[in-house]
Amino acid sequence: MNESIDILAFGAHPDDAEIGIGGILAKHAENGFSVAVCHLTEAELSSNGTVERRREEAKAAAEILGISRSIQLGFPDRGLRGSEEQILKMTQVIRQLKPRVVLAPYWEDRHPDHVACSRMVKEAVFDAAIRMKQTPGGESAHRVDQVFYYFINNVHKADLIVDVTDVYERKQQALLAYKSQFDPNEGEVKTPLNSPTYLAMIRGRDQLWGHQIGALYGEALVSAGPLKQTLLIPQEK
Repeated sequence: MNESIDILAFGAHPDDAEIGIGGILAKHAENGFSVAVCHLTEAELSSNGTVERRREEAKAAAEILGISRSIQLGFPDRGLRGSEEQILKMTQVIRQLKPRVVLAPYWEDRHPDHVACSRMVKEAVFDAAIRMKQTPGGESAHRVDQVFYYFINNVHKADLIVDVTDVYERKQQALLAYKSQFDPNEGEVKTPLNSPTYLAMIRGRDQLWGHQIGALYGEALVSAGPLKQTLLIPQEK
């Protein structure tokens, strides 16, 4: 892993990024930007499916969205402790891929792993920029231009909403690739994800965000810092 990536999205589990920013990833990939996703765990404690099946589903979803690289760090599900070893591995991924933008789960969520992932990404982004911080492969320091946080289960006031109308059905296809999680007929156990209302809720939420920017569908992001604006009012051409 030595090429530079435009966008690197972190998720605690395979399907996190697809739920929150599947449209954003697909839209940027379609427009020629390189997109990578890093899953911290293999979701081995999920109520439905198996690790092997989740791998296949994640691969299918990545192909649908146009993700150029999918990374699996294999941290234990419900074991995201933010240990020195875990942060170091995430730091190494950032330095190897040198992303311009990093995306992470929003820091408030009903799932503790999503909250932990958010915190760990913040630490890894910070450490990646420290010149004297050593990583096992000897990678040089890298400073990420911008960090944004995406929503999985929660909603909050957005700093940025991206119009994903033109790629929204691709997002839906990517979610449906995770049949073990979202298809009630595939699940042995009833969960919030395979509830008949879950995918409808995600679509409705994305419609609500889209409505705020005059689009059919949108995906919302929260900025880790101030957003840089060159001009408040663009110059007329």
